[in-house]
Amino acid sequence: MISVMVLLCPWRFQLSADTALLNTPLNALHIELGARMVPFAGYSMPVQYPMGLMAEHHHTRAEAGLFDVSHMGQLRLVGPDAAAAFESLMPIDVIDLPVGKQRYGLLLTDEGTIIDDLMFVNRGTDIFVIVNGACKVNDIAHIQARIGARCQVIPMPERALLALQGPKAVDALSRMVPGVEKLVFMTGASFDWQGADLFITRSGYTGEDGFEISVGNDQVDAFARALLAQAEVKPIGLGARNSLRLEAGLCLYGNDIDTTTTPIEAGLNWALQKVRRTGGARAGGFPGANIVLGQLDGTYPLTRKRVGFIAQERVPVREHVELQSLQGVKIGEVSSGLLGPTANLPVAMGYVDAANAAIGTVVNAMVRGKAVPMTVSAMPFVPNRYYRG
Repeated sequence: MISVMVLLCPWRFQLSADTALLNTPLNALHIELGARMVPFAGYSMPVQYPMGLMAEHHHTRAEAGLFDVSHMGQLRLVGPDAAAAFESLMPIDVIDLPVGKQRYGLLLTDEGTIIDDLMFVNRGTDIFVIVNGACKVNDIAHIQARIGARCQVIPMPERALLALQGPKAVDALSRMVPGVEKLVFMTGASFDWQGADLFITRSGYTGEDGFEISVGNDQVDAFARALLAQAEVKPIGLGARNSLRLEAGLCLYGNDIDTTTTPIEAGLNWALQKVRRTGGARAGGFPGANIVLGQLDGTYPLTRKRVGFIAQERVPVREHVELQSLQGVKIGEVSSGLLGPTANLPVAMGYVDAANAAIGTVVNAMVRGKAVPMTVSAMPFVPNRYYRG
């Protein structure tokens, strides 16, 4: 099992010795289920269950996998100016987002690099925001400092978060929560389960159809157990979550995007709506706008781009591996990589100079001194199966 974990989990679980680990409300359930727990984002989290990482990955692709993502940060932005205030922090259209719709967002530094990526929903009475667990303290402080005078910024530590992912997720969840089947990709609504207040979005981090479920800390254990009692559902850990998201071509903050990367370098152009681009009705007005919009329209040529790779040999290529041209010149670095269980190929993503970013370009990954040829490839590596109605 250890060898499988190494194969699928190239990122390291590290925590300083003087930092205490936090538990999610499901910690007791994870231990009861036999999970292998590791430090992650300051929490004790399940990296795998007895079924093992490969089986967990394949089960999520075929059935439904339940992930504890309660380490993520949840917050509400409240007030009549909340949408405009939040929009001032990101190159994203927040003001025009319809009620019940969800959008992917990017908090930026004044240099146009990425503080964090996030999801947000217009719930009518507030904007509901989910940020990454390792970044949530800094994210909330950043949001509070920048727009706290314009709207209320209300953290929600009393709420847990689950992700139910896979082609049969809708079957399992709709038995318990009738009506969720009416949601389509990137929409959300409030529901009730045995008196528990749920907020559910049809979205996730695997490339599969699925849901993210916000539920109170005092009710999440019972809800998770009820989900696991459904025939389609098995618990899934961080290891399979990583392999699933990489096959889907999705960035992991801290690996593939961070404060050294801009949205355009990262290939996230699709996340910038026309209204915020040059010539749009509300163009600019966000941190680093001159840099980001300059890269987008070519005023500032890109020096590097995030691309996907498929290795031509069956050798997993991991993060931080140097990438070279066929002439032996360093041109970039891998940011995430593993042997994709569904793709059944060594897949990776990383950054290369613009001259080597075209699909079909062959580069060499230097794995322990050996050149492993890799072909720049389109992403996702496994087709996404989001439900759009």
